[in-house]
Amino acid sequence: MRVLGVIPARYASSRFPGKPLIDLKGKSMIQRVYEGASACPHLTDLVVATDDERILDHVLAFGGKAVMTREQHSTGTERCEEVAKDFPDMEVIVNIQGDEPLVQHEQLSTLIELFHRTEVTIGTLIMPISDESDLDNPHRVKVVTNQFGEALCFSRKAILSRTYPSGVVSYRHLGLYAYRNVTLAEISQLPPCEWEKSESLEQLRWLYAGHRIHTATTLIETPNIDCPEDVEKVLKLIGL
Repeated sequence: MRVLGVIPARYASSRFPGKPLIDLKGKSMIQRVYEGASACPHLTDLVVATDDERILDHVLAFGGKAVMTREQHSTGTERCEEVAKDFPDMEVIVNIQGDEPLVQHEQLSTLIELFHRTEVTIGTLIMPISDESDLDNPHRVKVVTNQFGEALCFSRKAILSRTYPSGVVSYRHLGLYAYRNVTLAEISQLPPCEWEKSESLEQLRWLYAGHRIHTATTLIETPNIDCPEDVEKVLKLIGL
């Protein structure tokens, strides 16, 4: 199975402009993401998809692969789809978050292994909620699955009642996605739905259109850098 890893990297982030190039103890964030992902033995190839020549030049300078993409994309999925057109021989495309500098190759392998099942067309990662405060945290996206590991619903609010029986595990979503190449082309053409708009979660568009999203469970969590305040917590983890 040929698998392409794509790392979308925008320069003009509204919360943190230029964050792919910030220094994290001697390496840029995008370099740390690239090196973490490149350790995954299941990736056939890996490329950064950017809309800024500064990021492109930087990636090429440290020996990575990068391509320029259009500025107009509203989601990382759309940016991945533009790149995937140039890799028609790749069966699976993995969307690797460009703001998670501590990404682990084991996470990517867990996600990719879903696609050894022929019925899987979209995959993502989930993990058990261990901190009950996550249920009320809108930055922690909750997910409910059926008995086959297919996502039924995603929400920024708690989905299950707090009165459910003991032993029932709540899960939250980690934003790593993978898609069959042909499926990526299909979902990139879907219009936003009202459900998606209310939650600001693009995967709800796919569910609304009837696509199935299979999940794999991981116990590895990697923090993202969404705003300048997040840098310090990541620096502490890098130092461990």
